[in-house]
Amino acid sequence: MKDFAEMFQSLDETTKTSVKTEILKNYFGRVEAAEAAHAIYFLLGNKLRPRVPTRVLRNAAIHLAAIPEWLFEETYQWVGDLAETIAAVVPPAINSTEENLTQWIETRLSPLLQADPGVQQQLLIDYWMQLDRGQRFVFNKLITGNFRVGVSDKLITRALSDWSGVEADVIAHRLMGGWVPSPKAMEDLLAKDAQEFSPSRPYPFCLAHAVSETLFTSESCERYIAEWKWDGIRAQMIRRQGEIFIWSRGEELLNGRFPEVENQAAKFPNGTVLDGEILAWRHGRPLPFAQLQRRIQRKKVGVKLLAEVPVVFLAFDLLEWQGTDLRHLPLDQRRDRLTDFLRELNGGTDNVVTFEADRNATNLLESPIVQGVSWDDLARVRSTARELGAEGLMLKDRKSRYEVGRVSQTWWKWKLDPYSLDAVLLYAQRGHGRRAALYTDYTFAIWSDGKLVPFAKAYSGLDDAEIKKVDRWIRENTIQKFGPVHEVKPFLVMEVAFENVQHSSRHKSGVAVRFPRIVRIRDDKRPEDADSLEGLKAMIRD
Repeated sequence: MKDFAEMFQSLDETTKTSVKTEILKNYFGRVEAAEAAHAIYFLLGNKLRPRVPTRVLRNAAIHLAAIPEWLFEETYQWVGDLAETIAAVVPPAINSTEENLTQWIETRLSPLLQADPGVQQQLLIDYWMQLDRGQRFVFNKLITGNFRVGVSDKLITRALSDWSGVEADVIAHRLMGGWVPSPKAMEDLLAKDAQEFSPSRPYPFCLAHAVSETLFTSESCERYIAEWKWDGIRAQMIRRQGEIFIWSRGEELLNGRFPEVENQAAKFPNGTVLDGEILAWRHGRPLPFAQLQRRIQRKKVGVKLLAEVPVVFLAFDLLEWQGTDLRHLPLDQRRDRLTDFLRELNGGTDNVVTFEADRNATNLLESPIVQGVSWDDLARVRSTARELGAEGLMLKDRKSRYEVGRVSQTWWKWKLDPYSLDAVLLYAQRGHGRRAALYTDYTFAIWSDGKLVPFAKAYSGLDDAEIKKVDRWIRENTIQKFGPVHEVKPFLVMEVAFENVQHSSRHKSGVAVRFPRIVRIRDDKRPEDADSLEGLKAMIRD
């Protein structure tokens, strides 16, 4: 645990990628294989389950620190992070342990997570008294499922590659499909020779950058394939050794949730992997993402939901064919092979999306290539994206390989400008981490029948100077408090942007917006100038 906590602290203290890589290489080089495997598990964003309830953590800390509940809560509100608050308020350790991360997981964390709340409280007290403040903080993060550190999967892969000498692309592929930590897993991960891998394992996803304006002046439109950018679940559809696997970009196995998609995969020859998007789809158009979420949240789908929210898999890449990895081929060749494969699967007829209600009855479709002879041409087509239920266009270099992660100069996202409106700040809360002492989490409202109705929460978009300005204003204009929430005078107006808007029975406003963020403070606007709920609802495309 000491080595792991020191590694975490070192990573947290630097923003330089080269330094982080060296920290990881040094860590992997000095710990045992089992500990390295568990460290990779957490660095990749995996979490322990079940988790210790927040109530148990609070009670144990209050008891050990011998402080009143109100003082703990006030401290927590100021610090803004539960793990850090507990690490600070409990007394210094009276014992120490040399057990490593794996030993702690096997002998301490596993019994703790499975125990009854009363036993958990006593175990927490015992464990905290064996850990220094830094170790205690990391321990608390692990048992609450909130362990995060500023390293990407790509950086972890690079560090492992530099340390072991195994190619980064090979390691990235071996880490896909769920990492189960063990010494054997580390041995397989770092094997120099080609190993047999699980048939379920997806490929690392190739990702796109937001489009650069210089692209339109420096490159020819003819160099790129344009496709619609969908708002669904990015997924890989796999059939190997007679088995079918549907993996999300977040490496979640989706089997059972989309049986109509799995039925299509059952027709594939062994050794086939398609990349594409899962969308809720009816009458030749995608349904709102909120409808797709109904399917995502169910691991087993009933007949009623299957009928209400049908889904399709829109394929846009063929990554493996009859067991051969095609990722090294140029994109235009992979697309040609995809078209031929889907046409054959569909009995010799094209399987490309037509956006016609009476066509494309299958649950497996090819995402169409958008035609345009110039950038202006494509810009005009892009402007119609919302009418088709898309977010904009994807631009992909025709000669590009299928790379690992986000690679410059090959794939671009050319999204539509977001929706936006002017809204009034109504409530505020403190942020987390380095913003724990500042009010950075805001609730915004718009007008409906002469009243301000909350419709969105946002916490990103302002720079540090603007955050401090708003924080000062909130402190001076708080009307009343509801626990950590401050209600402020309805005066400050900001422009709030979002990607989409849908009807929602879960929100008092009756609508839900997707990815809200702050564009700017509108000092030139008064509260009465803010937009209306009626205007927001008019943006909804049913």
